[in-house]
This record gives sequence, C-alpha cells and structure tokens, in this order.
Amino acid sequence: MDLKSKIILISGPTASGKSKFAISLAKNINGEIINADSMQVFKELKILTARPNLKDTNKIKHHLYGYKSVKENYSVGDWLKDSKIKIFNIKKKNKVPILVGGTGLYFKALIDGIVKIPNAPISIRNKIRQKHIKIGQNKFYSELIKLDPISKNMINKNDSQRTIRAFEVKKFTKKSLFDWYKGTSPDFKKNEFVKLYIDYPRTELLKQISKRTDAMIKEGAIIEADRFNKLKISKDLSSNKVIGLIEIKDYLNKKISLKDLKEKISIKTRQYAKRQLTWSRGQMSEWQKIKYSDLKTFIKKFAKYA
Repeated sequence: MDLKSKIILISGPTASGKSKFAISLAKNINGEIINADSMQVFKELKILTARPNLKDTNKIKHHLYGYKSVKENYSVGDWLKDSKIKIFNIKKKNKVPILVGGTGLYFKALIDGIVKIPNAPISIRNKIRQKHIKIGQNKFYSELIKLDPISKNMINKNDSQRTIRAFEVKKFTKKSLFDWYKGTSPDFKKNEFVKLYIDYPRTELLKQISKRTDAMIKEGAIIEADRFNKLKISKDLSSNKVIGLIEIKDYLNKKISLKDLKEKISIKTRQYAKRQLTWSRGQMSEWQKIKYSDLKTFIKKFAKYA
C-alpha cells in the first residue's frame, strides 16, 4: 500500500482519543491533520469543543481548526470545499492527509460527494422557520415524517437544523433531501480512502467523558461559554449546538449547581456519543474497527507503509 496515494480518515465517538491517535499516526507516516468536526471549526469555542491545544498543533500541522466565527453559518458544503483544498495542498507536499473528527456527515460528503440542492426562496424558508417556532421541534419533526417518510430513519428527532432543512427541501423541490443525496458524484475514488474507526469500550468511554467534562470546567469552559452567550448569536446558527452552552448559562443564572452542571454536560455528551455510535453502525459498517487498546500496535504496523 502506497500511503502517499491515500487519504486517511479517522472517526469514533467523542472522547475516544481520535486527536491523539491522529497526531501519533501523523508523526509516523509524515502526515498533516485536517479537522472533520463541525464544532471545532469555531475560533471562539476552543475548550467546550475539545479542540487540540497549542502543544499538539505545534507537533504536527493542523488545518481547519478554530478558523470560523461563531457568527457565521458553516455548512457541510463549506467544509467539503475547504477540506478538498487542504487535501490537494498536503498531497502536493508529498505528505499524507489525515482527516479526523466525529461528524459523520462530513465524512459521508467527502466519500460520496454532495449534491447542489436548489435554495428555497427566503419567503418559504421564513415561513417554515416560523412554523417550527410555533409548533416546536417534536410536532414539526412529526410533520416532516408525514411530508417526507424517507427522513424517519435518517434524521435524529432532536436535530432541529436538519429537520428544518429536510422540510424546506421537500416542500420546495417536491423531492426528499435523501433522494437528492443519491444523485451525488464524489471527487475522490473509493480506493483512495483508508477508513479507520476507534472502537472504544462503552464503560470506559463513559468514564472518559466525565473526566473530560471536569477538565473542561477547570480549563475555563464557564468563562468561554459566558463570552459566547454575551454575543447573542442567532438561534439558527450551528455554533449554538456546542454541548455545555445552555447548561453553563443555567449555572450562571443560578438555576443549577456546579455538580448539576457537570452531570448535565456529561449526560448530553453521552447522548451525543450514542448518536455517533448509531450513525457508525448504519453508515460506517465497512470502516476498519480498531480497539482503543490496539492503537499503538496499529501505528507501528501502519508506519511500515510510509
């Protein structure tokens, strides 16, 4: 296997050690790292998104981390365009691109391509958003399933942003968002990708999530979230989805204790990890699963191809 002709993809649930694994691998195969996490793109949210620190980024070149403002909308299409440029530039230097993150849609877009869906007029979009505000996410999601049954097993019932998007696409184009996806054509060949998924034991993962939550609080997550909340970011923007923002706001408003804050963030993170695992079972079945305990051994074996 000629690694210089490959693009390495590393995924796994949150807190599974993806970033550290990517850095170790990059050192051994002359690689550079590209972010594939939708929340780690925001420059104002470093601690809550568990972005690699300066110590890590000084060891190995990192791309697409902390370079977008929380005030900007950043889509899968935006990331795909940016990541393709980085991949080509890294390959030009005879280095190996290593994409790491937990956002399944990013990897899907990179592997399968992304379709250009006609944008609905602003009047239709506003009308749909007002409907969502009026009836709430639960009822709106039920209406989406009636309108577009294909969406049922494809969108998490709590994901308001994707629910709204699927609704407006079906309403405007009369075609399901997921039927549009079927018409995509990728920019890379399937055999260019080496797809690695970190298989982390569930009980250990839960412990790791709690430990990381404690570390985030100690590192200044409360101050970071307070600064973000003072920016009064539009509710439509994806940066609002960062876990911990709502909970810290409740803590600062004295609605919950510090102990409750840590527990609520840990619970939400565990729920997120569960959604990632569900996605991986459905969308990443062909990825090579590597047990967390075998990562060091894997790197040594893999480095032989460099």
